[in-house]
Amino acid sequence: MFRIFSRLRGESRRLGIIIITSILSLSGLAIARAAPPPVVQTVNGEVAGFYNNSVAEFLGMRYAKPPVGQWRWMPPQSPTPWSGVRSATMYGNRCAQITTLGVFAGPATNTEDCLFLNVFTPDLQAGANLPVIVWIHGGGNFDGESNDYDGSKMALQGNTVVVTINYRLNLMGFLAAASLDTEGHQFGNYGLMDQQMALNWVRQNIANFGGNPNNVTLGGQSAGAEDTGFAMLSPPAAGLFQRGICESFCPTGNIPTLASAEAVGQNFATAAGCGGKTGPAQAACLRHVPAAIVESLAGTASATSAYVIGPMLDGNILPIQPPTAWASGQFTHVPLMNGNVQDEENFGLAITEYFSNPRQPPTDSQYTNYVTTTYSSSAYPPGTAEKVLRLYPPTNYTSAQLAWDRAGTDPGICAEMALNTLLAPQIPVYAYLFEDQTPPFYFPPMPGFLPLAYHTADIQFLFPLYHGGQGTPHPLHGEQSTLSDTLVSAWTKFAWTGNPNGAGPTPWPVYSVNPNKSDILLENVPAVQTESTAQFNVAHHCDFWSSL
Repeated sequence: MFRIFSRLRGESRRLGIIIITSILSLSGLAIARAAPPPVVQTVNGEVAGFYNNSVAEFLGMRYAKPPVGQWRWMPPQSPTPWSGVRSATMYGNRCAQITTLGVFAGPATNTEDCLFLNVFTPDLQAGANLPVIVWIHGGGNFDGESNDYDGSKMALQGNTVVVTINYRLNLMGFLAAASLDTEGHQFGNYGLMDQQMALNWVRQNIANFGGNPNNVTLGGQSAGAEDTGFAMLSPPAAGLFQRGICESFCPTGNIPTLASAEAVGQNFATAAGCGGKTGPAQAACLRHVPAAIVESLAGTASATSAYVIGPMLDGNILPIQPPTAWASGQFTHVPLMNGNVQDEENFGLAITEYFSNPRQPPTDSQYTNYVTTTYSSSAYPPGTAEKVLRLYPPTNYTSAQLAWDRAGTDPGICAEMALNTLLAPQIPVYAYLFEDQTPPFYFPPMPGFLPLAYHTADIQFLFPLYHGGQGTPHPLHGEQSTLSDTLVSAWTKFAWTGNPNGAGPTPWPVYSVNPNKSDILLENVPAVQTESTAQFNVAHHCDFWSSL
């Protein structure tokens, strides 16, 4: 057809345009001038993204050199500059991981070249000066990826720039060994160094994506929440962000010391075939171990190994134990949003049932064994297990799973509320509890299992159709979509001002030390409400847990 069109002249050609345009319009192929892809200059070179529903997306941008070969177990290095325009339309590689937590993460990979980030922005105009949300994915610091987090809703509805990042995981991201730690560089917490490198990338580049480098909110869920707390405790991260969001769980307890981490690292070196060497010879040996072997030593699909310890005290990135730092005020003082879901423990129980053969819910005897094993150690006063069983008897619940859920969830969320009380005199804190009992569950159906407000359930209310690395996405229903809009508004208003209020009809008071003040936001359908710390403590037996 276009060969015939090229032969037409004058009025005949104009007639041909009309005829061909009509034909294409009728066939659903109406001629339109495609918008050119958005191109942005970064300090390393130009990148071209694409538009998606009025949001400019730039995916798979490299913020550090590939941490491979000589750069394995080294601090991240600035990327090599490039000429021309580099495509940023596909997510980058996920970081090496083997444990998948059921369908939460994965599939497993041995890829080390993974230090990429993604930007979602509603406005590329110079001087737009929009607030920036940098999001750290969860997964225990041993699995997960940024690819599953669609930041377009927060970008569009909240008029914010959203950045999601990958960072080194498990043994690749968190390893202490004397042979590596004496090389004269920062060591141990390589995954946290990656996160700080990404924050530095944001400081250098985000203005060209419409963002304000001096108004950055750092947030994350699960391990991402933990790492957000660690960033508040990390001197090198000071000044790189101005607000924090901990979505299930800010760090409240002690972490491994360097001595204990190095002992574990030496055990790993032995298992990897490098135990007979020391100093530079061992370091070189470790860097030559195939990634597949490193990952095989990191665990299995259902669990991590004893060699994977996560963040540790290294004297630099993390110099002080979290409880000491919070209590003494030795942390970056920024407004903090801190909360949990009502049924945190159900996520772990879902993973257990998922990997069981056959899949079946826990029995009363298994629940009793869990409580006895967990609370009969020397870490607890004698008789603690018996007290827990009296507080949470399986006969008070419709299933052993639900008793286990409460006995496993309450101590953790009570510890978070105690942290809020500790921090409230020092910084603005906004506390919440996500309570929707019917969110979509991206695990496959499992016999007798009730997910309720399970750990990770709230992610999909902020990042559309979140489904984990291998799960199946399910849309929110009407009331849940309304709750999603409320939460996105609150999260992004917090990014704008450090105060989430104005997001809906229910005021969200700043958390106080007054136990009778109604200042904890309960996120639920059909309505968002508030309750007091005293009410929260009674519902979750926090006085008992704090006594331990």
